[in-house]
Amino acid sequence: MAFIHFFALFALLPGNFSWSAIGVVLLLHWITGGLGITLGWHRLVSHRSFKAPKLVEYFFVFCGALACQGGVIDWVGLHRIHHLHSDRDLDPHDSSLGFFWSHLGWMFYKIPAHEHIPRFTKDIKDDPVYKFFDQYFVLIQVVLGLILYALGGWSYVVWGIFFRLVFVFHCTWFVNSATHKFGYRTYDSDDKSRNCWWVALVTYGEGWHNNHHAYQYSARHGLKWWEIDITWMTIRLLQFLGLATDIKMIPASATEAET
Repeated sequence: MAFIHFFALFALLPGNFSWSAIGVVLLLHWITGGLGITLGWHRLVSHRSFKAPKLVEYFFVFCGALACQGGVIDWVGLHRIHHLHSDRDLDPHDSSLGFFWSHLGWMFYKIPAHEHIPRFTKDIKDDPVYKFFDQYFVLIQVVLGLILYALGGWSYVVWGIFFRLVFVFHCTWFVNSATHKFGYRTYDSDDKSRNCWWVALVTYGEGWHNNHHAYQYSARHGLKWWEIDITWMTIRLLQFLGLATDIKMIPASATEAET
């Protein structure tokens, strides 16, 4: 973690800056953080909020592996445990223990939740494709780095690998930390989850976290007209193309709870 953050600082050197490198960062942020983590690992795999053809599912899992946020099996397992025990003892990033813990600190400890991952990932833990991405996500990142070096030299590597990884890391981690501290609550979800517009902005709709905790299975997180949810728009596009089916939504009769 320290290694990646350290080399991300090299992006600030004048010789490494270029507008094309910024374009690489923005494109890879969307591919890895948006299509990979948000749409793939989270809404499709962790919550099965919609179905996609297996090759399409594997593509989104691959995009998530490019985010280098650990193995997909561990990530999905810990996320499912988080929802079952949100802001309580077994929650991997319990926000009751402070902002730093929920944002970053929990990753430096062997937490009890790790022991329960196999029980929460029975649907994917024996899949050979998932096992490959789970074990070789670092190697995949190295291959991407070589491709970027061939395309644009060290500038593309510094921006497209190190800076982009740190950027996507913290955007994702804000969902664990900031959306349990800042924003408003629409539903009584029996935890500290909140809807935070600026987190939604950098995570393609994940910041509408209170909505998500109230209706975990819903493919749509932004439920009000002003709650912009780019990932939901992408799922609708996939549906139009015939690549997303059995999309789960909150019931039409659902009413907002007073909080």
